[in-house]
Amino acid sequence: MTDSVDLNADMGESFGPWVMGDDIALLDIVTSANIACGLHAGDPDVMARTVQTAAARGVGIGAHPGFADLQGFGRQRMALSADSLGNLIRYQLGAAQAMARAAGVEVRHLKLHGAMANMASENREMALDCYRAALSVAPDIIVMVLAGTAQEAAVRELGCRAACEIFADRAYNDDATLVDRALPGAVIHDPDRAAGRIVEMVRAGAIITESGKTIPARIDTICLHGDTAEAVDIARTTRAALEAAGIAVSKFPGGSL
Repeated sequence: MTDSVDLNADMGESFGPWVMGDDIALLDIVTSANIACGLHAGDPDVMARTVQTAAARGVGIGAHPGFADLQGFGRQRMALSADSLGNLIRYQLGAAQAMARAAGVEVRHLKLHGAMANMASENREMALDCYRAALSVAPDIIVMVLAGTAQEAAVRELGCRAACEIFADRAYNDDATLVDRALPGAVIHDPDRAAGRIVEMVRAGAIITESGKTIPARIDTICLHGDTAEAVDIARTTRAALEAAGIAVSKFPGGSL
């Protein structure tokens, strides 16, 4: 069992007058923030505010690139060439770096969003294309990956800095990928259930799937999605449960796997 774990949340996903999630409340709970880069969600003003607020709280700054899919919130699968996909990553990471440097901090990590992340968790070559593009811009960046998937295989091959992630509010398939959101039970809304399963997984050092299968996994960070109504309650309850179990909550160091 690990004695320390990071908590991360996707945020900065509001756009103009449209508000998504309670980022301010989450930033008082999490230790890392994955900030939307303006293509699947967010806009320049939202990015700037979110980065500034996270920096003021000492929360680790992460770029959260996704497909250019505002209407679908980045959750619609798209077929792009390797070159176009790489440029999409570079474009968004560059925007995040600009906002971070303006706030006097640096982008610490990168985490893929939505359909892009799900596709890369199934396809090692796609994951390699994404991560090589990011590393071409920021060679020392920590790549946050879905534990036990093709994403993890890709960072092992690249030898880059990495952090392995599990999800508090998502159900798992037996191959360590996430259950499709279209299926019943894919998203967990009960804070106590989310917290209990996370403590169980961290203690076991493993992902526990919907069928009860145990998949041994390195667990560096736990994702708490910011776009559900229960997000803040899940985050607060999960952090309290981890600390009650003697598991410290702090930013992941990042290192090769």
